Amino acid sequence: MQVLMALFVVCLCRTKLLRANVHFLSQPVVEGTTGTVIVLTTPDAQRTMLSYQGMSSIVNFDTVLASAIAKSRVLVVEGYLWEISQTIDAIAQACEAACQQGVLVALTASDVSCVTRHRQQFLDVMCKSTDILFANADEARALCGFGENSTPEQAAKHLNQFCPLVSVTDGARGSYIGLRGELVFIPPAPCVPVDTCGAGDAYAAGVLYGLLRGIPDVKGMGDLAARVAAIVVGQQGTRLKEEAAVELAESVNSLSDLLDTRLMELMGMKDQVQPKKISSV
Repeated sequence: MQVLMALFVVCLCRTKLLRANVHFLSQPVVEGTTGTVIVLTTPDAQRTMLSYQGMSSIVNFDTVLASAIAKSRVLVVEGYLWEISQTIDAIAQACEAACQQGVLVALTASDVSCVTRHRQQFLDVMCKSTDILFANADEARALCGFGENSTPEQAAKHLNQFCPLVSVTDGARGSYIGLRGELVFIPPAPCVPVDTCGAGDAYAAGVLYGLLRGIPDVKGMGDLAARVAAIVVGQQGTRLKEEAAVELAESVNSLSDLLDTRLMELMGMKDQVQPKKISSV
C-alpha cells in the first residue's frame, strides 16, 4: 500500500511538472524517495522550513546533462546542493560545461546558514563561473563577510565586482540589481502579505524571464520580478494562477533593439540567439 501511494504521489507531481513544461533528464527511481519540504507559516506571513532532498540530492554529470546544458541559454544552480558532498563535483563540471558552451550560469544563495557553512565553495563558483547571482540581504552579507550593520546596497555593490549581474532582495524594502558596476534600486510591488514562502524564487524567475524575453533595461526587469514576487507573497502557495502568469507574460515586450548593450554582452546576443530554455540543477 505504501509503495502504491508513493508511486501515485510521484506520478501526480511528475504530471503537474510536465504540464508546466518542466522536463526530466532522468527516469523515476523505484527504490528512491521523493524529496519533502515542511513549511510553517506564521500570522505575519513569515515562514520557516525543513527540507529533505530525497533522490534530488543525487546529481551526476553525464552525457544527458551535458547535452541539456549545451541546448540551453541559462544553467540555474541551487546553493542547497552544497549541503550534499557528492554533488559538488557534478556542480563544478556542469558550470564548466556551461561556460565552454557560452551558456549563462545563474547561482542562488538559497539560505544564509548554507552560505555560512560553504562560503568558500560559493565564492569559488561565483568568481570562476557565475554570470548571475541571486541572494537576499542576509545571504549577500554572509557571502561578503559583512556584519549586520551593512546595507543590502553595499553588499550588492561588493558582489557586483565579481559577478556581472547581481540581485539582492530585501523583503518589503525592495531590492537591488547590479549590472557591471551600476546599481539600480527596485521598489517593492504593493501587496497584502499572506505567505512569503517562494518569494525569492519568484523574484529570480521574473529576472530570468525578463532577461530571456529581452526586457530592454535592468529597471524593467526588476519591476517584473517584483510584481511576480508580490503575487506569490499575496497568496497561499507558490504557484502562479494561470491568468496571473498570462497577464505578466503579455506585459513583457519581445526582444527589443533598445536592449541595454551590457545586457546584450551578458546574453551573448551580439553573435547568436540560442533556444529559449533554462536548465536547472
